[in-house]
Amino acid sequence: MMSYLFAGNAMSPQELKKALSSGLLSFPLTDFDSQLRFDPKGYAGRLEWLMPYGATVLFAAGGTGEFFSLEPQEYATVIKTATDACRGRVPIVGGAGGGTTLAIKYAQEAERNGAQGVLLLPHYLTEATQDGLVQHVEAVCKSVKIGVIVYNRGATRLTAESLLKLAERCPNLIGFKDGLGDIERIVSVRQQLGDRFVYIGGMPTHEVYAHAYKALGVPTYSSAIFNFIPRTAIEFYNAYASGDTVTTGRLINEFFLPYLAIRNKGEGYAVSIVKAGATIVGKTAGPVRPPLSDLKPAEVEELAALIAKLGPQ
Repeated sequence: MMSYLFAGNAMSPQELKKALSSGLLSFPLTDFDSQLRFDPKGYAGRLEWLMPYGATVLFAAGGTGEFFSLEPQEYATVIKTATDACRGRVPIVGGAGGGTTLAIKYAQEAERNGAQGVLLLPHYLTEATQDGLVQHVEAVCKSVKIGVIVYNRGATRLTAESLLKLAERCPNLIGFKDGLGDIERIVSVRQQLGDRFVYIGGMPTHEVYAHAYKALGVPTYSSAIFNFIPRTAIEFYNAYASGDTVTTGRLINEFFLPYLAIRNKGEGYAVSIVKAGATIVGKTAGPVRPPLSDLKPAEVEELAALIAKLGPQ
């Protein structure tokens, strides 16, 4: 797997685009203590543990990192902790979201604290017109110099036509991540935008979607399970990248489908189950913050039995 060493925290949008174009991507969990306060020492240790496994880019304070539960000052500390821990070794992309004014502040904090890029998460709650979405994304892109990836998920449902406008107006908009699973939209975006963007799969537990997305021209993806079974996550990615469908099929049957059965037992469990997995393997990141809730004890036992079958990580 390729490594992208860089001087200090310097990385141009195009260099970030290249780093995002191959290899496994992941969203580290955000560590909280028993009082639900951010634990910077635990978080830095988590990044040190994950880096040698070979993810090419890490997304700090992303969805799996509970961006939505972080307040602005805390967010800045998370990003600074991540960039300090990974300096010169793994690029850090910081999540940003909410209304336009707030998203700009988050993006600027990510840049100020040394992130190499921004993942623009969905805005809050309300639906929006395409014109409104274009204005929102453009404003965030123009507020920073680092690379920006837009995440189509939830209420953010940009069309190919809107992305064409943004590509013309925003040179630092370098990536498109999809978490909608709308095949018609993906095909339209991919065909009309071509190589202008790097395309990233972002469905929950994307491994089960990976082969289908690859056929649509979206070869890279972010892995949540990398947070607790990094060896297996890399094994799956390497098999997927090399066309080894025997290995990917085995892992889907033996791990991912039973894992999904546990994950689907509760709303918001896409994050909760990852934190439970980290605790099971001895790399706890603490509990999730409300409004999320932790897995029930019986569900934790099911997950522990499933992880045990994979062997040492």
